[in-house]
Amino acid sequence: MHDRRKYIIILLISLIGLVFIGKLFVIQLIDESYKLASQNNAVRKIVEYPYRGLIYDRHGNLITYNDPVFDITIVPREVKLKDTISFCRLIKFSKKKVIEKITEAKKYSWVKPSLFVKELSAIEFSKISDSLSEYPGFYVAARYLRGYPHQSMANTLGYIGEVSKYLLENQKGNYYKSGDYIGISGLEANYEKDIRGRRGSKYIMVNVKGVQKGSFKKGKFDTLSIGGNDFITTVDLALQQYGEKLMTRKIGSIVAIEPSTGEILAIVSTPSYDPNLLTGKKLPKNFSSLQEDTLHPLFNRALMAMYPPGSIFKMVQGLIALQEKLISPYTIFPCTKSLVKCHNHPEPTNLDGALEYSCNPYFYYVFRKIIQQNRSANPFKDTEFGLEKWREYVKSFGFGEKLGVDLPNEKPGIIASGNYYNKLYGKGRWKFSMIYSLAIGQGEIGVIPIQMANLAAIIANKGYYYTPHLGKEIGENKTIDSSYVRKHYTKIDSIYFNFIIRSMEKAVESGTAQNAYIKSIAICGKTGTVQNPHGEDHSCFIAFAPKKNPKIAIAVYVENSGAGASWAAPIASLMIEKYLTNQITRPELESYIINANLLLESKRKRKIQP
Repeated sequence: MHDRRKYIIILLISLIGLVFIGKLFVIQLIDESYKLASQNNAVRKIVEYPYRGLIYDRHGNLITYNDPVFDITIVPREVKLKDTISFCRLIKFSKKKVIEKITEAKKYSWVKPSLFVKELSAIEFSKISDSLSEYPGFYVAARYLRGYPHQSMANTLGYIGEVSKYLLENQKGNYYKSGDYIGISGLEANYEKDIRGRRGSKYIMVNVKGVQKGSFKKGKFDTLSIGGNDFITTVDLALQQYGEKLMTRKIGSIVAIEPSTGEILAIVSTPSYDPNLLTGKKLPKNFSSLQEDTLHPLFNRALMAMYPPGSIFKMVQGLIALQEKLISPYTIFPCTKSLVKCHNHPEPTNLDGALEYSCNPYFYYVFRKIIQQNRSANPFKDTEFGLEKWREYVKSFGFGEKLGVDLPNEKPGIIASGNYYNKLYGKGRWKFSMIYSLAIGQGEIGVIPIQMANLAAIIANKGYYYTPHLGKEIGENKTIDSSYVRKHYTKIDSIYFNFIIRSMEKAVESGTAQNAYIKSIAICGKTGTVQNPHGEDHSCFIAFAPKKNPKIAIAVYVENSGAGASWAAPIASLMIEKYLTNQITRPELESYIINANLLLESKRKRKIQP
């Protein structure tokens, strides 16, 4: 009996000992609140945010800079507000708001710092910096927002904002913390890892009043913040701004590419907005306003707006037929308006004339030859075979899929497949007479402006292209993704492009694109009047120049503005002249384009939004 009591007492003492050991383990190794409370009496960790890499144009002109702002953080355990009224006046908060913010901080942690006042400008901070030291428990953290010396390229640059809860929970790795800034759209998002830099931290000794007493252990545990890599874009800022000026009070886009490299020289989407609107504390309110704007200024039409290509697609049809040896440059077809409508022009015509005057019936015949090649005795099956072969050619031009531009939200466009028509009409129940609108770039086909600019670059290069891109140099190594220096070849032999180039030159000299003619520059172009079921036709034009050793390829879309020759062609020619000569020899035309207000007319006629 005595032995039994002895063992019970030993067991109880052991259990009590284990409880104390467990509690010490929790306090020292698991629950950090005691450790932090102890350390915060002596050591304060200060996060140092890095400079975000600057963004320049191809000539070294600054496009974005870093604007310093200051956050005030609070450690509730250290706060001693002896004069709340004076403090409220200092930071321009009501007493109720101060109490709410302190209560919120206490709920988060008594010993960890949390945000109290967000994004004070340098001027705002200078007014309170001397007095803030009189209030223990409040600290300052400097960080940087974007500033824009030019009101250009908003849709391309994108914007930065506070990292979302969703991204924090789903990020790979553990870099971002609550309150960090991140690139949300555009180049800021796509090149985030290159230009964000790396945060640092500094440990400072403080006394019980929070007064700094120097670095902790001579900076042994400090880490320096590392600024982000500077980013040089391919954009020519002067050309970009000129394009934006020409597109004032118009809806549409301009994309200009250097054919020999795939570098994007200008990428305009209008209407747009001042990028300074989406910075700092004013971002949420301005973003909501921009979202509600019926003209959709946040919508990047150059990458996301999908249109039928219209007559511009006739060049692709001609190239496919030449490659398949279904026609020669001298093949003649009549302008049979009973098959498909056309405007008046000299006829009959060969390929040259058909492109020069944009003859619709000619390409009806061309497309029928491509689709109906007697691969099957069944006309429905023969059409299906022909369409799939045609589609393979078309996709080799970069249509129907994303090109791989270094911007988010690029759309692939649409090139209708046999499966699409099977669902629409039923398998084996459709034939050429039901899809012939594809012949002139209408029907079940959609392209985005950057794909059309890329088509101009392909023709300029006689059969190949580089993926259009905006990154030219990044950081000290000045590297870009290797995929942007790789050639992509179409399925068309280079020899056939010579016939198309000749026709494009004639179209500008004496055909439908005479509004783009410049005496001193050999421009090769093609107009497109894109049918629009929701209102007035869209004006479209693609071109490259000069004819020999091309330096620029361009696509212009002006929504709800009529024929391609009316607006898109002269806008493109002004862009070409500005880029190649840095001067304008047609000031009257320039003034007419800049002062034209197509926005009100477009808004009146538009029935749905993009």
